[in-house]
Amino acid sequence: MLAEAKDTSELMVDLAYAAVYFNDPGMCEEVADLEARLNELVQDMRAVCILAVRRPSEAESMAAVLQVIGAIEGIGNAAIDITRIVTHRLGIPDELIGDLSNAEEVSHRVWIREGSHMANRPVAALELPVATGLRIMAIRRGRSWISEIDGDLVLLPGDVLFLRGSPPGIVRLHELAAAPTWSPPTVTGAGALTDLDRAVDVLVEMKNISEASVGLAYSALALRDRGLAAEVGHLANRLDEMKDHLQLWVLRASAHDVDPSPLRGLLQLSHVAEELGDQANQMVWLISDEIEFHPVLAMALGESDVVVMRVPVAAGAGVVGKTMAEMQLDIEPGFHVLALLRSGQYLYRPRPFVTFEEGDEVIASGPHEGRQRLAELFGWRLIDDDGDDALVEPELVPLRG
Repeated sequence: MLAEAKDTSELMVDLAYAAVYFNDPGMCEEVADLEARLNELVQDMRAVCILAVRRPSEAESMAAVLQVIGAIEGIGNAAIDITRIVTHRLGIPDELIGDLSNAEEVSHRVWIREGSHMANRPVAALELPVATGLRIMAIRRGRSWISEIDGDLVLLPGDVLFLRGSPPGIVRLHELAAAPTWSPPTVTGAGALTDLDRAVDVLVEMKNISEASVGLAYSALALRDRGLAAEVGHLANRLDEMKDHLQLWVLRASAHDVDPSPLRGLLQLSHVAEELGDQANQMVWLISDEIEFHPVLAMALGESDVVVMRVPVAAGAGVVGKTMAEMQLDIEPGFHVLALLRSGQYLYRPRPFVTFEEGDEVIASGPHEGRQRLAELFGWRLIDDDGDDALVEPELVPLRG
């Protein structure tokens, strides 16, 4: 249940931001359905945790599990707050839609039609990451959800796919699914106020940092890494400061002759970004205060859809000197770089033009089956004697020398 709750909350955030990007009330309904499932899981898990404690000595480690459960619930609630921008028609400035349109990754939803290229075919045969640059996060089939997507899964007419990836691939995706032609949102108007531009820039950075903080928090738990936990705390403090700056720019923009309605959406999103950072910080508090970990946390992180790896860039590795865009790690082996540690400094969600250098340390998340290939690209052979334990890092042996 904990693994499913983690994956559900992350999917909710992705879909909520996508609902704002596409101004799609239907996608907001999907997030609401996921919230209902998440609430059931949270309630059941809390009951199980209470029943599981038999002795006072077990209370502290089980309290750590409840702490993580509460943070996951908070992430899901933040996703609902994002959707209120659409459902309550708070509005956001056109400038923000323009910035989100240029994002490296967006979430999208498509319905598979009868007779389409995707209908009645297994996921592996479609090779969607290569053909479209998009990967399937979840599938809604009738009233049930499929979150564990393997290559043998056959897609059926009527399935609703939820994907994440590069925006240019959405047009090709609609062609494969025989869905109506999709056109990206257009930004109207020019000559926006400088104060509003600054507010939008701050908010886009807050969104990126908040999403990175959640990913790094799970990484810190999986790797039991106090350094990463400290970085998550720094990001939470940075989000607090950025929210203060954004509120200032919004207030200044409102003093001019502008429609105040879209400004409410900016304030709502800034609140959500700060909340995501706070929930991430709540999770890593377990590491900072050296709270005893219950074994269920290790099992849950191991059963999650994605795993986290920390891989140094070895001398002579094939990635040295190449950019993120050239390597396309999100396509093969399907990993996404959460952070890059270089000379003692973390670079969060590095941009496509960033090059890999010898001695860099990469923290990435992706499918369990892609770990060996990821290690090889960075110059290592992975030896994992206990792949089911998410808190035991596999051994890396140099491929060369």
